[in-house]
Amino acid sequence: MRVPQRPIHAVSTWVRRQPPKVKAFLGVVTGMAALVFLRFIVHDHDNLFVAAEAVHSIGISVLIYKLMKEKTCAGLSLKSQELTAIFLAVRLYCSFVMEYDIHTLLDSATLGTTLWVIYMIRFNLKSSYMEDKDNFAIYYVVVPCALLALAIHPSTSHHILNRFCWSFCVYLEAVSVLPQLRVMQNTKIVEPFTAHYVFALGVARFLSCAHWVLQVLDTRGRLLTALGYGLWPSMVLLSEIVQTFILADFCYYYVKSLVGGQLVLRLPSGVV
Repeated sequence: MRVPQRPIHAVSTWVRRQPPKVKAFLGVVTGMAALVFLRFIVHDHDNLFVAAEAVHSIGISVLIYKLMKEKTCAGLSLKSQELTAIFLAVRLYCSFVMEYDIHTLLDSATLGTTLWVIYMIRFNLKSSYMEDKDNFAIYYVVVPCALLALAIHPSTSHHILNRFCWSFCVYLEAVSVLPQLRVMQNTKIVEPFTAHYVFALGVARFLSCAHWVLQVLDTRGRLLTALGYGLWPSMVLLSEIVQTFILADFCYYYVKSLVGGQLVLRLPSGVV
């Protein structure tokens, strides 16, 4: 007698069999449904941005637990951590000279823990660092982000250097996870703590994206004018959307693996 599939497994199997265009359509519909849900249950949408930074901090805490408990940094990308430290440091500078608030405190805590993770990978746990797998050249993202920041940045009254730094950290944050995804692409097997960390990044990216999209909807587009003129407002939203979609595929397989009770995430070819 055939054992009936659980509803979640049945849906997962059906989605997996669909062509790429249908999967993309379903992803967009799911994202829109999630935005509508958040719009009704979260009254102050600024809380979504705070939540995004808090989830990022939780993800870093998972890494710290991994490093302290397992005494290994296998599967982690040092280059992603370094890119994260760079955009956080630049964003902190912008916060101090342009706007100091709760985000400054959250970013300070996240930067401190990120620097600790970098120290552990570079020195204490260097023997377990998979340098051959972490082969993404970071200048491929740093240089384009800097050039894009020079070309497209806020048109506010702040000093030009501060406006350049602001745009640079926005662009760099959007692609800072790419080296980590390259490591997972090279290994194909992601151990639990690393998977939890990357999933936390995915959730944080979605919450941050939801914050901006809902703010634009609530202000009927006035927020875009407040951010400046020209292409900059559109680039802010595009950067948030890019961050979300970069991790969307991984998050799907993470949830599927979690539902299936698998402790180790095995990625099929072509993912991330």
